[in-house]
Amino acid sequence: MLARLMRNPGTLYLALGCYFAIHVLLRLVLPPALELGEARQIVLAQWPAMGYDGRAPLAIWLQHGLARLLGAGMPALALLGNLLLFAACLLVGGAAFLTIRNRVLAIVAVLGMLTLPQVAYEAERDLGALAMGLFAASFWIYALFATLARGTLFAYLLLGIATGAGLLADYGLALPLGAALVAILAEPAFRGRLGDWRIVAAILVAGAILAPHGVWLADHAEFMMRRVRADLAPGGDIAGANQVIAGLFSLATAVVAFGGVCVAAFWIAFGRRFTQSWTASSRWSRLLGLIFVIVVLVLAGLVVFGSAAKIPSRWLAPYFFLLPLYFCLKLDALNQTIGNAPNRYGFIIAATMAAVPLALAARAVAPHWTGDYGKPNLPDGRAIGKILAEGRRRPSLVMTADMRLAGNIRLAAPDLPVVTPDVAQFARGYAFDAAHPLLVVWRGGMEAPGPMPEALARLLARQVAAGGGTPVAESVTVPYLLGRMGDGYRLDYAWIHPEP
Repeated sequence: MLARLMRNPGTLYLALGCYFAIHVLLRLVLPPALELGEARQIVLAQWPAMGYDGRAPLAIWLQHGLARLLGAGMPALALLGNLLLFAACLLVGGAAFLTIRNRVLAIVAVLGMLTLPQVAYEAERDLGALAMGLFAASFWIYALFATLARGTLFAYLLLGIATGAGLLADYGLALPLGAALVAILAEPAFRGRLGDWRIVAAILVAGAILAPHGVWLADHAEFMMRRVRADLAPGGDIAGANQVIAGLFSLATAVVAFGGVCVAAFWIAFGRRFTQSWTASSRWSRLLGLIFVIVVLVLAGLVVFGSAAKIPSRWLAPYFFLLPLYFCLKLDALNQTIGNAPNRYGFIIAATMAAVPLALAARAVAPHWTGDYGKPNLPDGRAIGKILAEGRRRPSLVMTADMRLAGNIRLAAPDLPVVTPDVAQFARGYAFDAAHPLLVVWRGGMEAPGPMPEALARLLARQVAAGGGTPVAESVTVPYLLGRMGDGYRLDYAWIHPEP
């Protein structure tokens, strides 16, 4: 398998392209239900803006542009997410072939990304910000390696573009960027690149890309600080030493969960050579290893000094997705024969490429037999279609307090603007008259229909300050997607008409 890829690396990228194309097709045939990250991206992509809800805007801008071409449906979402993941693999491949002498190990470094659960499974499960974060980080690392290896003006300009675009794609890229600066200073072979006059061009390019969004950030600095504090706030009543212990344990668990499968795959395939490589090093492996260490230390600092009680493994994806590249750099520095190890590794990758789509499909299909319904089985689109079919008029605005529900509504009815309390500032310019009512939708509770959630009631009061009739709650029940016969899912809703 890898012998053929070694003779023609283009075959590697063709195989990966087919793999991600399968994921696009799989997503189109599975039930049309969104994960939270996807829903947020679909909802926010309704409006072009310099900034949104405290998240980096580049993925939303791209989603907005692609929706203009393909519509705000699943094809645009599945295509964008998988194109970004495919591009990330291409860029990691570029970095690997730039820094690894053994071409087989360079190929292993690319395929090894599929042994990382957050890359292979989680990024496909939720094609939201994670795919964009991986693309941005891989673009930046390729540009960084090209700059350090070649030092041409083009490489520096590419680094400026990758830095500016990367920070627009994921604010978290600032962490490995700072870590790389320290690591470069610590490596004599690369230190001179920081004093090259061309770095001024890179800084100017990055600044020009970031400037428009930077103005928005400056205007919303207080909001952004509240958002950061909310993300770092400890859960429940955890505080003091208990919070620090819980946070450090969470960080350690996240590191193991993120890289454990990858380490096991290398150990199974390369065996003794893998353990021997731990003492080998090159300038590239030292650079990448120091970046990893600094990132972990900063995250530990967030726990100790920033009151973070939980570090999810997904936070590590834009930093540690290069773990296979790091291991291959170490094996390359060992400069020993690796025998049949690449073929063994190839079998692991082939099994992974088969298992991940099957796992994603099973997640949606299994509830038909188990009755344990998950997010892929929520028929929000089917329910909103029934509500709209029973209404006398098409609403000018749909309101809900649930971001995932909002995304599913937007997916099913892309012509309707949908808002939640978090993005209510974008709800303006809509009509509200006898021909254009408003529609309020919420997930049903035990009662039928249940009371409107308080957040949604406050949103409605802000949007219809006066002149709106008293909402009358109703319910609609539809079958679950791929559900068992007789199992129903309920949405509650209310039409808001102007007072006569």
